[in-house]
Amino acid sequence: MRVLEQLGIPVLRVHLRDTWGAWSPLHRKIVVAAGLSARQERCVLAHETEHALADDLGCGVGLDAAHPQAIPQERRADILAARKLIHISDLASVAQWADDIRVAAHELDVTERMLRVRLHDLNGEGWPWPATSKIAG
Repeated sequence: MRVLEQLGIPVLRVHLRDTWGAWSPLHRKIVVAAGLSARQERCVLAHETEHALADDLGCGVGLDAAHPQAIPQERRADILAARKLIHISDLASVAQWADDIRVAAHELDVTERMLRVRLHDLNGEGWPWPATSKIAG
């Protein structure tokens, strides 16, 4: 939130049907689904902030062949957000005792999805979802 405040980008919480958040470059606003947990909202805001920082075209373009730039934008936003949310020293500390991804994600205050992104990034395996995946924190 601090970065968004510095950039002058407001966050609106509204009912969303098929996603947890979106960046609107036209309106210079981030929309977040109402009713998310604090952990979910934290991860969504980190992801959408990366879109804003990169001045991406927005999340509404869809992940399809008609908009091939959407896939690399989503991938980059996920990876950069995961890197900022999950510091390697914290991950190493939790990895010493957590034997389950749910437990580790909870301890790191991130969603399981964001932790998976970070682990795949560290392993050099790339983005862990197919190109048609919807962003879900």
